[in-house]
Amino acid sequence: MTTGESSSRGNRRKLKAILAGGITLGLGATITLAAWNDSEYASGTFTAGSFSMEGSTDGTTYAEHPTSGTAASLAFSTGFDNMSPDDVVAAPFAVRLTAATTYDATVTVASATPAPPAFAGLTYGIATVPTFGDCAPTPTTPTWIVAEGTALDSVAGAVSFNLTQGTPPTTPGAPVFLCFVVTADAGLVQGTSVTETWQLLAESV
Repeated sequence: MTTGESSSRGNRRKLKAILAGGITLGLGATITLAAWNDSEYASGTFTAGSFSMEGSTDGTTYAEHPTSGTAASLAFSTGFDNMSPDDVVAAPFAVRLTAATTYDATVTVASATPAPPAFAGLTYGIATVPTFGDCAPTPTTPTWIVAEGTALDSVAGAVSFNLTQGTPPTTPGAPVFLCFVVTADAGLVQGTSVTETWQLLAESV
């Protein structure tokens, strides 16, 4: 091997070393400049609550009566179909919130509608009573939410009452027992009749 060949091979080894070093430095620079990325996401699901009231004319079987056309037919005491002045009849009605309801409620007697309108000779009152059986022409321990003697087309002075939700979705709320009391006065005309429809309006709270 000549001195020139030895020098040429040495120079090539140096060049390879320099190139290798350059590649190594390049990789080192890439790693140094790399950035880590990470993310956190959050989401929420929103569901509307449920709210409905149901009533019972026997204190046992409950159903919804949401319109005047599906009004519950109250079972008034003896004599409701043969009234004369000073007669008094009464009918119980229980209301509660359904098992699906997720709110408490405030309930008000919102309207009273006689058919025919302006019927004379009868007045009414509505009271809450401790039990379904406490409703009578003279109720036991009444709390009047519509005063006795109120005209059939009036809800003047009506007082609201509260209903509490049960344990959704399996258990309905505790019932409140109402007593509808109707009284005949001297203005009652023989042979006449009237159909009265009351609206109980519940609002969620």
